[in-house]
Amino acid sequence: MESLRLDDSQIRASSSLRTGLGPHRGRLNIQSGIEDGDIYDGAWCAAHKDQNQWFEVDAIHLTLFTGVILQGRNSIWSWDWVETYKVQLSNDTESWMTCMNGTEEAIFEGSSENPEKLVLAVLPVPTVARYIRINPQTWYWNGTVCLRAEILGCRVKDPTDIYASEREPAGSKDDLDFGHHNYTAMRKLMKSVTDECPDITRVYTIGRSYHGLKMYVMEFSDNPGKHELGEPEFRYVAGMHGNEVLGRELVLNLMQYLCKEYKKGNERIVKLVTETRIHLLPSMNPDGYEIAYEKGSELAGWAEGRFTHEWIDLNHNFPDLNNIMWRAEERAEERGEDKSKVPNHYIPMPEYYTQEDATVAPVTRAVISWMQDIPFVLSANLHGGELVVTYPYDCTRDWSPKEDTPTADNAFFRWLATVYASTNLVMANPDRRICHYEDFQAHNNIINGGAWHTVPGSMNDFSYLHTNCFEVTVELSCDKFPHVSELPAEWENNKESLLIYMEQVHRGIKGVIRDKMTRKGIADAIVKVEDHEHDIRSAADGDYWRLMNPGEYKVVVWAVGYFPSMRRCRVGNEPHATICDFALTKTPMERLIEIRAKGGKIPQDLQLRLRALRVRKLRASTKTLNQRRESHRRREQARKARTTEAPKKG
Repeated sequence: MESLRLDDSQIRASSSLRTGLGPHRGRLNIQSGIEDGDIYDGAWCAAHKDQNQWFEVDAIHLTLFTGVILQGRNSIWSWDWVETYKVQLSNDTESWMTCMNGTEEAIFEGSSENPEKLVLAVLPVPTVARYIRINPQTWYWNGTVCLRAEILGCRVKDPTDIYASEREPAGSKDDLDFGHHNYTAMRKLMKSVTDECPDITRVYTIGRSYHGLKMYVMEFSDNPGKHELGEPEFRYVAGMHGNEVLGRELVLNLMQYLCKEYKKGNERIVKLVTETRIHLLPSMNPDGYEIAYEKGSELAGWAEGRFTHEWIDLNHNFPDLNNIMWRAEERAEERGEDKSKVPNHYIPMPEYYTQEDATVAPVTRAVISWMQDIPFVLSANLHGGELVVTYPYDCTRDWSPKEDTPTADNAFFRWLATVYASTNLVMANPDRRICHYEDFQAHNNIINGGAWHTVPGSMNDFSYLHTNCFEVTVELSCDKFPHVSELPAEWENNKESLLIYMEQVHRGIKGVIRDKMTRKGIADAIVKVEDHEHDIRSAADGDYWRLMNPGEYKVVVWAVGYFPSMRRCRVGNEPHATICDFALTKTPMERLIEIRAKGGKIPQDLQLRLRALRVRKLRASTKTLNQRRESHRRREQARKARTTEAPKKG
């Protein structure tokens, strides 16, 4: 039910308090809207408070029912839950058999005190039937008969079933290890991939969790372990929230797929691996995942495992650079300055964040260090619990809810989000059911992060404001922890999206910024694009990548000690970057400093340029001095004139 494989038409109830509390809302972990009374409340609730109420599921096929998981109502205004209930089974909805515990009707325990708690009840005797009913017996004394449920069971073969071929779990033709992998299993899988493809893979670690679990990254490249000149760096990060596990499994699937397809000679994959350096981090929060994994697919709940051991939500744990930027804009406005001149790039880490007693998870610090060490160009952060792609900014100005807060690169971010969403088989399905209460199809399954819910300190915003990297968040599924049987279908839903999104790292312009004399690459050169008020910098070898949509752009590059250089660069519709190299000339003073530092002889051309520079400076200073003298002379004349014309007293 939670994964939405059961249609709303398969769920019925004896009565409903209102439309928003109908049986279609009785799915495990369904989340409600902010306002009670809309059509998206957080449970099924009966219209009457008596023992004649029931909640029914039609499995369509004969099923060996084994258990029920119950949960109370999700609401910030009301507390409602079922405390005890009976279970009834039927093949025709006319005659019902109540589950027995020996000679007595079995009474199962539901929620108590916490409506979000998941409570498992195992049937004393697994029973084959088509229909199952939950019949509440008691409920929270001050509340209503409300529940969210998951039904446990296995389909059985029935030769008379005319629907036998319908609603079968979809599979995959790819020979991959579809399963949930804990820490040990994940390490074994990653090792098996490197053993199979040692020439294009490398596994390295970027840090450890609170409990000492290593954060493993797998790299794919035709030259593993090295940054190649002109080759962009890409990353996928999964498992920021430990209980949102689908991203972890998709990244592990992607590792296997890239290896196998590269060996087969798949042209698309060979091109991707040879022209891109790909980094895959399957588990950013390994401690949280282990907690969720121990509970299992159905019992992990909506929040258990989401946080780190220190109870930190990593999605809010990066430096909040947005508000630093916006406060700087406010101060500029107060001084009468142009706030658009306030930088929205390379905003430094705030001092409070670097202190040892700051509330920062070790995994967050590890990821920040990783982001600073490697010149990433593009990234995606894989989450779960919804079906939508969000793009920066995630944090709204003045904490205004539902406010669209775009970046200077809003058009390209929308393109990135659309690329993933439009190729995802579930998101692109116009007939799909919404996950919880927001209809993201109205926005083509993409949304500005701040227009959904404001998140200060997100990794997306930090990546954009502190580094060169553009990053979006992908919410992969309604169910945060899909059952293992769902994983092959989820891989097929996301395979094309994962591949085509990586290929977007080759859009825009790229090039190498070199010293015109020595031909050496210049690190930290600033690349400015007209009408794109967000700069990027060159990497250590002088190469750079600027993601942009098609068009013609005026690009200016400058570096300390060099004269700036300007070129016009055209970006086409083709899925490859336009090469736009720059050769910068050192200023005469910079050349002089270098020559003197080496004890060399000053060449004649430099002597002439320095002499001409001194003459220009002398002329400029003389002109300035003369202007000041003339200004002073005019002020004196005006003062004397005012003194002479002043009326005499008396």
